[in-house]
Amino acid sequence: YDIHRMAPREEAGQPLVIAGVKFDGSDAPDFELGCVAHSDGDVIYHSVVDAILGALTMPDIGQLFPDNDPRLQGANSEIFMEEAYSRMVDRGYRIANVDVTLICEKPRVNVEHNDRKVKTIMMENCARLLRTDMGRINVKARTHEKVSVRGSSSRVGVVVVV
Repeated sequence: YDIHRMAPREEAGQPLVIAGVKFDGSDAPDFELGCVAHSDGDVIYHSVVDAILGALTMPDIGQLFPDNDPRLQGANSEIFMEEAYSRMVDRGYRIANVDVTLICEKPRVNVEHNDRKVKTIMMENCARLLRTDMGRINVKARTHEKVSVRGSSSRVGVVVVV
């Protein structure tokens, strides 16, 4: 599980990144909010990392990559995925499947951008970093139907099962 606050991009200091997809008009449609986080705040990558580490009964992402480490300011979360993958392989495991539920009102991910489905790009990115077939990765998006603060457009959350 992971959740991050979103704020206007100027306040956040960076665009929103979800599963390696930048919502700045390059990889996906432009989105006015960015992620408030120490690293790039990639909620899917962070949640996948924690799910893998948890399954291995290892320290969580916050212990391995503390948010007070200045070297990780704005870090690309692919490095966290690489570390989780390496630890998993070192222990003799591989990915059987990854089921991701993205929870946010916006941005929409089941849309096309530059003739490609954004959700498909997310799944490809996860499969590449975990060195597995894309058929083992599932990403689905849900909203909280505007119920409570979780249902506002100011948060993006993820639940992952590996």
